[in-house]
Amino acid sequence: MAFDSERPSILLATPTGSNGQLPEVLKPMLNGIEEEQIPFQILDMEGGSAVERAYNASVASRLSVGVGFDDAHIIVHYKNLKPEKPLFDVAITDAASIRKVGANAARLVKGVPFKK
Repeated sequence: MAFDSERPSILLATPTGSNGQLPEVLKPMLNGIEEEQIPFQILDMEGGSAVERAYNASVASRLSVGVGFDDAHIIVHYKNLKPEKPLFDVAITDAASIRKVGANAARLVKGVPFKK
C-alpha cells in the first residue's frame, strides 16, 4: 500500500531499504494500535536512528504520532516534543509489552490514559 499523506494515521517508520516491512517480532504492536481503532501506515523513512525516524514520522503524520524502532527499542514520538526527547523508549522484550506500546501510541492520539 502506498503512503497517503492526506490520510490521518500513526506513521510507523521503517529503516530505508526495508520496503515498508516490519520485523515479525513487532507485529503485536500493530494489534495494539488496531485494538484502539486508530489507523496506521508503514513507510520507509530516512534517519540515522530510531529516534530520528520516529520524530520525522510524527511530523509527517496528520495525527502527530510517529513510531520508529531498531533491533532493541521501539520509540514513540509526538511532533510537539523536542526531536531528541521521545515520549516512549521501550525495550523490545515480549509480545505483551510490544502490543502495549502500539496501544499507547494510539491512546496518545485518542487523548486517553496510557496502559501501564
